[in-house]
Amino acid sequence: MLKIGLTGGIASGKSAVGQMFVKLGARLLQADAVAHTLMLPGAPVYEQVVRRFGRGILKADGSIDRSRLADAAFGRGGAPPRVKELNEIVHPAVMEYENHWMEEIGWSDAKAIAIVEAALLLEAGGTGRFDRLIVVTCSPEQRIRRFAQRLGISEDAARAEVTRRMAAQLSDEEKIKAADFVIDNSGSLEETEQQVQSVFAVLPTAH
Repeated sequence: MLKIGLTGGIASGKSAVGQMFVKLGARLLQADAVAHTLMLPGAPVYEQVVRRFGRGILKADGSIDRSRLADAAFGRGGAPPRVKELNEIVHPAVMEYENHWMEEIGWSDAKAIAIVEAALLLEAGGTGRFDRLIVVTCSPEQRIRRFAQRLGISEDAARAEVTRRMAAQLSDEEKIKAADFVIDNSGSLEETEQQVQSVFAVLPTAH
């Protein structure tokens, strides 16, 4: 089985690229979805996050309000950022889940291509778990436009939020240095898809 790490900066289009690989036959796990599951009420990660960040991050139904948690983690309103603190709780549990998922895929299909998509793959460490690393990039302005569209906010607000969040991430240049393959998602979806197909075609021989 081939284990692939897929990463990129905020709003670079990682999820879209991941789905393109799925269409070609790869298996995909999104770290963000795993973290969301692990932070549901009653889960151990939920308890730790609430204990550390307080009940102010909760919705009326007791679930974690992810935008409030992001504000607390990234330091909105002049508060000091606490991303490292949040990551120390969440990352180990997410990585344990990812490793178990890859093991299960390997048991069921020795020829599978298992892809883990995660924004902070390099920042969290543990990239040695993967056989290959794919980095998705795009232009800074596209990143801002996509983020604005995703959240339904103005481009000025998106620029401020992207800048704030990217301060907790490695730069694209640093990510590219660590990559085995780079997919530039600055053009059309068709152009990105062509790059994905080219990478997928050589993945089995790149093992």
